[in-house]
Amino acid sequence: MADYFAGDPRTNRQRMLDGDLYIADDPENARLHERGVRLVDAYHRATVAGDPGARGLLSDLLGTLGEDAHINAPLFVDYGENLHVGARTFINYNLCALDVATITIGEDCQIGPNVQLLTPTHPIDPQPRRDKLEAAKPIVIGDNVWLGGGVIVCPGVSIGENSVIGAGSVVTKDIPANVVAVGNPARVIRTIGDHDGE
Repeated sequence: MADYFAGDPRTNRQRMLDGDLYIADDPENARLHERGVRLVDAYHRATVAGDPGARGLLSDLLGTLGEDAHINAPLFVDYGENLHVGARTFINYNLCALDVATITIGEDCQIGPNVQLLTPTHPIDPQPRRDKLEAAKPIVIGDNVWLGGGVIVCPGVSIGENSVIGAGSVVTKDIPANVVAVGNPARVIRTIGDHDGE
């Protein structure tokens, strides 16, 4: 295998955090991933049991959990610590948040079931991909965004405040504020106007 990191003293974890290519074999990454898996499982079990301590487990898992935010179990994360959820946001069942890079979800959002927020990327060139190189790009979801069921948000995408993404859409590029976007790939089909409140 080629020495992709010759002269680079950083650990693979630091390369990951810097948004550069890395190999996912860093012991600290492994430890944090295992911690995330345990906390996700404990949160799911506590939710099923009606344990009032469930929210504390979720707060321990996530980087930020805003006031009155709610996530239905089960959910799935790579680490959890890079997922930030704003106040009063509601997330339905089966969120898959691959938070290799930061995922920021704003306040008052509605996230449908089976949504995937995917920060990891892989080289197009087959040899580095075969050599297990990967990277990640952050995702930002603005305040008061509604993601319909089954939406997939790809690496590096930002979605502006108040926008609505139709169920099953695949968001490959940034979406501006105050629009409705649908499809694969998601395209803006209209602006949200005053008549939408009627």
